[in-house]
Amino acid sequence: MKILALETSAKAASAAVVEEEEILAESVLNVGLTHSETLMPMVDFLLKTAKISAESLDAIAVSRGPGSFTGIRIGIGAAKGLAQGWRLPCVGVSTLEGLAWNFQGLDATICAVMDARCRQVYTALFRSDSEGVRRLRKDEAISLDELEKILSHLEGKVMLTGDGAQLCFRELSGKCGNLCLAPPLLRFQRASSVAFAAIEQLKTESPLSPAELMPEYLRLPQAERELNKKLGKKPE
Repeated sequence: MKILALETSAKAASAAVVEEEEILAESVLNVGLTHSETLMPMVDFLLKTAKISAESLDAIAVSRGPGSFTGIRIGIGAAKGLAQGWRLPCVGVSTLEGLAWNFQGLDATICAVMDARCRQVYTALFRSDSEGVRRLRKDEAISLDELEKILSHLEGKVMLTGDGAQLCFRELSGKCGNLCLAPPLLRFQRASSVAFAAIEQLKTESPLSPAELMPEYLRLPQAERELNKKLGKKPE
């Protein structure tokens, strides 16, 4: 199975083509440009340089969230457009699960964590070993205080990964002595890891049509939350 994967949930954008357990090509840009400027030229360059045709692809995978609202919309929109044009199925992968797949083959308990601002984080727990990556806890948006309670009950070392890893390590390592900060190469989102997660997901789940592919934000955008607050609606 050959998959084109897109990752636009945070500051960096990346695209990769993976076939089974091999990364055929991967490109990453973290230069401050918007994903709408970089993603499609990156995909075009990647496929042309690696001489990979759309006809040889089996599916398109994309990080569906949580993460940057704008970034996720761009990635989902690009995946939908490419899949529609190339008549390919789609796979939506949790951003947090994609981060956990950075550690495939390593023996580690992983806390994937993204900064959601205002001492809030998007987070999930995973276990990685020689057999793969398995989920221990669902994706959720919680406070740092709530995360501290969860991590303090875990046995053994816990690897923090994601763009919120440094924040959590700084705020919680004095209270939770079991925390480790993942090295930079394993700490940030990669399209190849999204592809590996998608391949695993397709073993038990059917792919989606472009119309069925939807983002999963975990919480409402800031503007909508502020509007609901003014209207007296309870936060979701």
